[in-house]
Parts: sequence; C-alpha cells; structure tokens
Amino acid sequence: MTEFLQHLVNGLSLGSVYALIALGYTMVYGVLQLINFAHAEIFMLGAFAGYYAASWLPAFSREPRFLVILSLAMAVCAFLGVVIERFAYRPLRDSPRLNALITAMGVSMLIQAIGQLPFFMGPSPRFFPELIPNVTLASIGGVALGSLQAVTLAAALVLMVGLHRLVFHTRLGTAMRAVSFDGKTAALMGIDTNRVIALTFMVGSALAAAAGILVGLSYPRIEPTMGVLLGLKAFVAAVLGGIGNIRGAMVGGMTIGLVETMAVGYGSSSYRDAVSFGILILVLVFKPSGIFGRAVTEKV
Repeated sequence: MTEFLQHLVNGLSLGSVYALIALGYTMVYGVLQLINFAHAEIFMLGAFAGYYAASWLPAFSREPRFLVILSLAMAVCAFLGVVIERFAYRPLRDSPRLNALITAMGVSMLIQAIGQLPFFMGPSPRFFPELIPNVTLASIGGVALGSLQAVTLAAALVLMVGLHRLVFHTRLGTAMRAVSFDGKTAALMGIDTNRVIALTFMVGSALAAAAGILVGLSYPRIEPTMGVLLGLKAFVAAVLGGIGNIRGAMVGGMTIGLVETMAVGYGSSSYRDAVSFGILILVLVFKPSGIFGRAVTEKV
C-alpha cells in the first residue's frame, strides 16, 4: 500500500506537467480546430528561457527567484505564441486545414533546428539550475513528498484553477467559448476573433512555459529536442480527455501521468512510452471523442 501511495504522488506530479502542456493543445484546437505541433517547442523554449534567466539574474533568495524566473519564462513564451499565431497561422486562417497542419509541423521543426544552432542553445544538453532545494517536506507512513513535487503540484494547481476561472468566469473566457463554438457567428456578434485567438495562444504558451520550468526543476537535463516526446504524451492526454475540452485536458494529463508511473513502478521503465501511446490507440478505436468529448456528426 505504501508503494502504491508513493507511485500515486509521483504520478500526480508528472501528470500535472502533462496537463499544463495538454491545455495549450486543447485550447488552440478549440478555437481553430488546429493541432499546434509547435506547442511542444514552446514548452522547450520555456525551459531554456528559465535557464538563461537564472543565469542572468542575481542570486537572491530562492523562492522569489523561482517566481521571477517562472514569470519571465511565461511572458517570453506568451509573446512567442502570439508571434507564431500572427505570422504562421493567421495568413492560413481561410485555407484548408491541411495547410495549417503542415505549417504547424514546419514551425516545430524550424524551432528545433534553430535551437540546435551553436549561437543559440546548441545540440549539447544543459543542466537547469537548482532554484529550489530538493528536500523531503513530509513523510507519512513511508510515503515521501519532496519539495519539487510539492512545488510542481501547487504551481500546476494554481495555474489550472486560474485558467478555469478565466475561461468560465470572465468576459474573455466567454468570448473564447463563443469563438470555439462558432467563430463566424461570434465575429458577427462583435467579438474580435483575431484578438481572442491571439490571447488563446498567449495563455496556452504561458502554461507550456510553466511546464518547462517545472520539468527543468525535477529533471535538470534540458535540450532542444526535449519537447518532442513530452509534447506527444501531452497530446495523448488532450485526446484522452477530449480534444478541445479544458477539463478533459486536465483529467487526461493526470491520467497519463498516473498510468505511466504505475506501469514503471509495477512493470518496467521500457513500458513507459508504450503505455502512453497504447492508450492513444485504444481511445481512437473505442472512444475517439475522448472522456469528456462529444461525438459530432458532420455533413459531407
């Protein structure tokens, strides 16, 4: 039982990271019906933004430094998300969806290639600085809660609650949901769809940056291709929860994190990736709309 509870804590910590990244996928899909494959690279850029910010900022007390670096990384990636939307996706808004999908893949590979240039990040891994000491905060019945796990869970919870309130309890959130439901009708009702879509990219990219910082804290080895596998798993989480559904992305991320951790704990680490993508296959076969998604009939 103790081992199970420890795996539960570890799985929730990992799942919260997947959930933060999955939210960006699901928000963009909700308003544009687009899978933004470049979102995984925004996550990677968030980790590197935190790395460089930590290198440049003076060494003051740990907690404020972590919050400052987290805020800076989120701001940088929010800006980059808006830039990508404005120059890569907006010109293709009225084009076939396949064009935008290919563009998203191209942007993803472009960012990876730029990141591996020597004058930028380079192909060699970097090691994320220790912003928060890794100590055991509590140990109850043999189940340990580390400081990094606590920070990850707390930060993810605050950000997800904040996003939920933004989407379901503000005028901007109402506009987002209106554009998601029917963009053309929303525009006729006076909603600035370009502004809403840009803000959606901004919020989703900021959440991905936060996930990048949290991953850097727990797994200090960062590199330009770090977003590929984590981004795919977060996409699996978004599909599992129901792509386009905010609550579904949260639940899907937590579920993938828990299942993956349990598979490693009670099986083998070699099954980690197979389990995640096996879940994707099962979802696509038996419930393509996901846990919280609803099947939609389209006229052809």
